[in-house]
Amino acid sequence: MPARREQRCPFQSAQRNGKDMSTLELDAVSKRYDDFYAAKRLSLEVGFGESVVFLGPSGCGKTTALRMIAGFVTPTEGRILLDGRDITGLSPRLRNMGMVFQNYALFPSMTIAENIAFGLRQRRESNQAIRQRVGQLLELIKLEGRGDSFCNELSGGQQQRVALARALAFKPQILLMDESLSALDLKLREEMQIELRRLQREMSITMIFVTHDQLEAMTLADRIVVMNGGEIQQVGAPPDLYGRPENEFVASFIGKNNLFWADVIEARGKTSTLRLSEQLTVKLELPLPVASGSRLAFGIRPERIRMTVASQVSGNDGLVGTLTDQQFLGNITHHFVLLGDGKTVLVETSGKEERVATGSSVVLHFDSDAIRILDQRSRA
Repeated sequence: MPARREQRCPFQSAQRNGKDMSTLELDAVSKRYDDFYAAKRLSLEVGFGESVVFLGPSGCGKTTALRMIAGFVTPTEGRILLDGRDITGLSPRLRNMGMVFQNYALFPSMTIAENIAFGLRQRRESNQAIRQRVGQLLELIKLEGRGDSFCNELSGGQQQRVALARALAFKPQILLMDESLSALDLKLREEMQIELRRLQREMSITMIFVTHDQLEAMTLADRIVVMNGGEIQQVGAPPDLYGRPENEFVASFIGKNNLFWADVIEARGKTSTLRLSEQLTVKLELPLPVASGSRLAFGIRPERIRMTVASQVSGNDGLVGTLTDQQFLGNITHHFVLLGDGKTVLVETSGKEERVATGSSVVLHFDSDAIRILDQRSRA
C-alpha cells in the first residue's frame, strides 16, 4: 500500500506571530543514493513536548531520518523546518539538538561532571552557570555526589544516564536518541525506558527516538512512526497502531497477528463466504460489507480468538483445526492450531483458563469486530 502523509499532530505546539507552529516538520524529505532511496518523501509534524518513536526493521530508513534531522545527513529532496525556520542545510552544531548515541560516546578520561559539562564549556558558559547546571542534572539522574567519579566506575545504566544528562545540559530544543538503550540487558533496559519516559514528561522534552523494538516503542512513545522500505507506513498512538493497523506490514510488525488472504465467494451484508484456500472455505461475519468476487486481506489478534474443543460445539461455524502445541508463559498461554489448509493460527488465552489437551480437535471463534480488514482488491 502507498506510504501515508501524516496529519497535523495533536500535541501542544510552539507559537510564532500568534500562529501555532510544530516544533519540527519534515516536508517530503528524501535521501537517495544513486537509484536507491534510503528514505522517501517523509512528511511528519512533531509537537512541543511530544515523544515520537521511529520504529521499523533494520534498513527501513529510521536512522537515516534521524541523521537528517540532526544534520549529519543532507536530504536529497524536501525540507526540514524547526519552528517554521528552514534548517535543511544548517550545521548540526547550530540546530540546538542534543543526541544520545547507542554506545554513549562518553569521554573515559573525564569525570562524570566533566562529561556533562562538555557541551556547556564548548558554548563558553560561565563556571558558575556550569556548576549549577551540572548539579541540577546529577540530581535529576540520581547520581548526586558522584560527579568526581569516572565513567568506567559506573554501571551500564548509570553511563546511559550520564550520556542523557550531557545531551540535556545545554537545554536542547529537541532530544534525539538512536537505539540508545540497545546495549543494556533486558531488565536494565526496561527500567531505563520507564526512567527516560519519566524524565521526558517531567521536563517537557521534545524527543525523537529510534528503535527496532516494538515494546520499547510502545513504552516511550506518544506517537509511533512505523517505517519500512524507506517509507512511512503509518503514524499513530500505540493503541491505534495495535488496534487499527492500516496495512499488512503494520499489522504483522506491531504485536502478534494472524493474517489471512481470502477470496470472497459470496457476500450478503456483512456475512461473507470466504475461500481461504482450495481446502478451506468458511462463512464469517465481517466488520463491514465487502464485494463478491474480491480478494481480501484481514488480520485477527491472538487474544481475540476463542478456542473450544470440537466435541463441545454444535454447527459448523468457525475455523476447525488441530491443537499442535502450547507454550505456557506465566500469565498467558500460546496455543498453535493447525488448520485444514496447513496454516497455523496463534491463539492467546489467560493462564487461568482450562487447558485443552495437545492433539485435540478444536474450533476457533471470534467476533466480527475482532477482524481487521487490511486490503481489498479485485481478483485478476
